[in-house]
Amino acid sequence: MSRVPNLEQIFDRHLRLLSTTLRPGTLNHYRCVARHFLAYLRTTFPHLSQPSQLRRDPHLVGRFRCLCEHHPPLCNATRTNYLLCLRRLLQDLAKNSPTVPLDLIRSQDFPPPAHYLPRPLSPPEDQRLQQELRRIDNLAANALLLTRATGMRIGECLDLPLDGLQQVGPDQWALHVPLGKLHTERLVPADAEVRRIVARILTLRASALPAPLPPRETLLRRRGPPPEPLPAPLLPSEALLLPRCGRRRPWFCPMRSTLAKAAQRAGCSGRVVPHRLRHSVCHRDAPTRGQPPGPDAAARPQGHPHDLTVRTGDTTGLAARISPRPPAGGSTPSLPELSLPRHITHPDLLGIRQALAATRHLLEMYRRQLSDTQAQRKLRRLDRRLLAVASHLERIA
Repeated sequence: MSRVPNLEQIFDRHLRLLSTTLRPGTLNHYRCVARHFLAYLRTTFPHLSQPSQLRRDPHLVGRFRCLCEHHPPLCNATRTNYLLCLRRLLQDLAKNSPTVPLDLIRSQDFPPPAHYLPRPLSPPEDQRLQQELRRIDNLAANALLLTRATGMRIGECLDLPLDGLQQVGPDQWALHVPLGKLHTERLVPADAEVRRIVARILTLRASALPAPLPPRETLLRRRGPPPEPLPAPLLPSEALLLPRCGRRRPWFCPMRSTLAKAAQRAGCSGRVVPHRLRHSVCHRDAPTRGQPPGPDAAARPQGHPHDLTVRTGDTTGLAARISPRPPAGGSTPSLPELSLPRHITHPDLLGIRQALAATRHLLEMYRRQLSDTQAQRKLRRLDRRLLAVASHLERIA
């Protein structure tokens, strides 16, 4: 007679099934949620062994109360993520077993979302922090200065390509930001300060990377043992502006540590994290747009001015910004002028790819000025087609 699997074995079998479709990090999160939930059931309800015995009251309601009384207290976002994963697991169990109720976790069980206000640095603190980062002048400090000057996210900065700085017109430069949090790529306007920071990063990058190894024939003619292999952190990253080996995680700790030391020396109030620099960009540039950022500006990354506007090559840059909002009179937004590079005169692949990049940049700026959602969807579909064309041209090149 076959043995009936218990609740732990059923959860473990389902998690192995999810491992074929979920990312490793997401799967680890599901495993953690299942482990804590099963540990709670073993402690509080030791006689419960089958999914059919699960009930909303007292099993799930008691778990909600345990999360609310957790010490130290859990934030609403953590509790929401926990309940979302647990609801997914229980719903999958209910689909496989008709005896398991479907409404074990309901919408009213989720805590209200917390509305965080952006915490920008004050202008004096912002200036002192930038001066301190310039004084440190290493790769991590210059990467933080680049995030402060462009308003990009820290993950997007770590994924910047080596040739990301592009000239899109006469005295007009832009920084190509690859796929980020919103799974979109864009061109961020680059003024003289941004170009200076990128040039400094390239200089520091060249001195940080080891010299290339000699060819194999030279090594065979030499006497003595072969040179030792390069350590993993120093392996050259040919395609990235900030060299790294593997994942982005080894860069986060040095950047956070450098920012914390610089903020302490600059006398900044409160805890300063890299994303706070992004809030400072939005706050500094809000008066030029005629409207301060709202309470949800931090929750909507597309609301940041550096993601929406274009900057010419002058040093101020703010006077040449184009507002992403439609005019107050309700007239149709005009397409911003952005001339193509002058050297696009022959039908070569490089010129065509640069023309496509400039066209996509224009369409994105124009789309963000529209209020018609249907027109915005059409422009998004057109942008995806242009991106597919650019990808095919890159393969041909």
